[in-house]
Amino acid sequence: MNVDKVYILEDRGVLYINGDDCFDFLQNLITNDLNKVSESNSCFASLLTPQGKYLFDFIIIKHKEGYFIDCEKKIINELFNKFNLYKLRSKVEILNLSNEFVVAAVSKEKFLSFENSKDVTGNTIKYRSDPIFLDPRNSDLGGRIIINLEKLYLSIKKLNLKSSSIKEYYDHSFKIGIPQIDTEKLQNKLFGIECNFEELNGLDFKKGCYVGQENTARIKLKNKQSKKLFPIKVLEGEIKIDDEIKQNNKIFGKVLIDENYPFGLIKFKDQDIKIGENFSCGTAKIKILKPNWFD
Repeated sequence: MNVDKVYILEDRGVLYINGDDCFDFLQNLITNDLNKVSESNSCFASLLTPQGKYLFDFIIIKHKEGYFIDCEKKIINELFNKFNLYKLRSKVEILNLSNEFVVAAVSKEKFLSFENSKDVTGNTIKYRSDPIFLDPRNSDLGGRIIINLEKLYLSIKKLNLKSSSIKEYYDHSFKIGIPQIDTEKLQNKLFGIECNFEELNGLDFKKGCYVGQENTARIKLKNKQSKKLFPIKVLEGEIKIDDEIKQNNKIFGKVLIDENYPFGLIKFKDQDIKIGENFSCGTAKIKILKPNWFD
């Protein structure tokens, strides 16, 4: 990511949740601890099924008396409806502000050039009253700004930034193994803990109950996790969802996201797997990419 560039992520949506019960409402649903979110810190979290399967992931940012929810725009209405389903009699207002606010990304170097910024994932400051924060998943993803669309281009000009293709940003995200495109294809296909949410600071095992907490905690405490989500590089041919990923005729996983930036659910603990070597996948030849944060 270039220090002079800004990436306007038009494929991200923004919800705003406020009201007297908004803290308890979110705290009882999400996989992370909302106590971590303040004017100076934002967090990554997810919403799971009661069985602990993946549904949505998002970033939570404190804003005024409530919280911004930054998530993939194509599932914003589905997430909005899911939150409303859980709302019941809670004193909570849920607004879809995707037509009014936009998410933009800048390099880590640019974020650290701002006054009072810190090299800490989730670190949040204000720029002209708008939150700008170092991505809580991984600092290599750089900073993010949530800003009113009417103020966007004036702020870009004041920051001496030039708008660049979002492909450059998402290529970078894929390279470090963090899916942000076509995440709806993951829904109900794997457990939240298999999405690397622990490594991406999206799970808190010390907080109280949340939706899907029981199975998530059981997998962790009994060391039963045998699969993880890995990026896939297609060397030749084409892949499709649910294609089996094989090496020496043994199945080691399957494709969950097939287009743009593909990811597969991989049996990473299998002693026979050779991550650095080629795999077959349907009629294609692929490689499994190992993120640098994966131990």
